[in-house]
Amino acid sequence: MRHSRVAQLVVQQLALALTFLFALSSLAGCHSTPSASGLTTVKLQTDWYPQPEHGGFYTAQLKGYYKAEGLDVQIVPGGPYVTGEGLVASNAVQFGMNSSDHVLEAIANSGIPIVAVGATMQHDPQGILLHASSPIHTWTDLDGHTIAVKPGSTWWEFIRRKFRLDHVHEIPATYSVANFLQDPTYIQQGFVTSEPFFAQKAGVPTRMLLNRDAGYDPYRVFYTSQSYAAEHPDVVAKFVRASIRGWTDYLADPTATNALLQKLNPALNPDAMNFSYQALKSGNYITGDDPTSPQTGQFSPARWSTMYQQLLDLKVIQKPIDPTTAYTTKFLK
Repeated sequence: MRHSRVAQLVVQQLALALTFLFALSSLAGCHSTPSASGLTTVKLQTDWYPQPEHGGFYTAQLKGYYKAEGLDVQIVPGGPYVTGEGLVASNAVQFGMNSSDHVLEAIANSGIPIVAVGATMQHDPQGILLHASSPIHTWTDLDGHTIAVKPGSTWWEFIRRKFRLDHVHEIPATYSVANFLQDPTYIQQGFVTSEPFFAQKAGVPTRMLLNRDAGYDPYRVFYTSQSYAAEHPDVVAKFVRASIRGWTDYLADPTATNALLQKLNPALNPDAMNFSYQALKSGNYITGDDPTSPQTGQFSPARWSTMYQQLLDLKVIQKPIDPTTAYTTKFLK
């Protein structure tokens, strides 16, 4: 779930390296692979190691929802150096995960032919992690302080410009809370589902300023290639339908799935997984904020348009595109 301009450059380089593969894919077509059981085999490349933020997909796999749709879904764990867009575009995998801003940038800046087909999260769970005792309570208060962020992060550029943080000092993020625990003035980026748990477990109370509250609120999405969506709409529809069903069940009871996640990723522990699950559920990250109308998996065209305009204003999109080509709602019934 990590996103930065550095990743964008990697995507651009990978796009050039995969040009020949794209040509082959367009000539040969994007074929679904039948398994020995007669199921259609597809792969989902996740954006990180197995974790509760992927819980709906693993639930759909564990409970047989993909199988009931005629699919053999293989979930491929990600990591800090995995770039799913190129893998999806070359049909090495059929589905990937990222944020909606990253999808827009990949299409506009690198010409990678992907299309988002469903929302994993309705809101961005990222933000700035603070000590509970910190005198900083608003985004404007950050000016003049040192903050650990991943270099080139688009969300941070938005916040820095919106709140005119002209005197903030940036240092590289480390994906650890070790420095945070040692220094009561330390400020760093984090995910509401992760870093606060490890800090609080060490006896350090925390607070967070969330990106969504600053007005920067991309979806977390899963996507496929434009050619695969066009040639195999039935497979995509089945994958989307089963995945959303998996997310609904995961929110209702994560017990079995979390046990599976711990086996797949021994670095996890039950308390950390429960913390992530509770943060996802209480923050309405999967369902959206209206309790009478869950939006699990759904997109709002208006929000895609807003995100696209924010990227244009930031000048991180180099070539204007029609933002409606970056996503589709046809599979979201």
